Amino acid sequence: MEQDFSQLTESIKKYRGKPGILIPLLQEVQQIMGYLSKDTMAYLSRELDIPAAEIYGVATFYSMFKLKPQGKHIIRVCKGTACHVSNADGIKDALKTALELEDGEDTTSDMLFTLTEVACLGCCSLAPVIMIDDTTYGKLSPDGISRILERYAYEEGK
Repeated sequence: MEQDFSQLTESIKKYRGKPGILIPLLQEVQQIMGYLSKDTMAYLSRELDIPAAEIYGVATFYSMFKLKPQGKHIIRVCKGTACHVSNADGIKDALKTALELEDGEDTTSDMLFTLTEVACLGCCSLAPVIMIDDTTYGKLSPDGISRILERYAYEEGK
């Protein structure tokens, strides 16, 4: 399926020929497109005469850039020390089970959730912690995960 890059015209115009534009440009493009596909990066390379390897290198170095489509709701599992010793792995396993994610998958087939690990959410006193979009859930146990996810599924009418 061919991607439509016409919506990137203004962004490209805004950044063309300016030094140090790659990170802010990629942030803006990701906001427009939802993620940075290989085709998008190749298009930017051609349009801005920036080597594709440089664009790909930046996109893969910074964790803020996503190289595949993301779910509507992003679930961040804290893997910091306090969460780790408070069973963050059990929380992640419960999330994977509830979301029916196979090994290597991080986004549900209905594109409702994407599961990701983060180094720290800064809520150590609430360990173990997850964040769904901008809402933090702490002092979790694996058996409470389904109830949290049900709230989001209910909002979607599922």
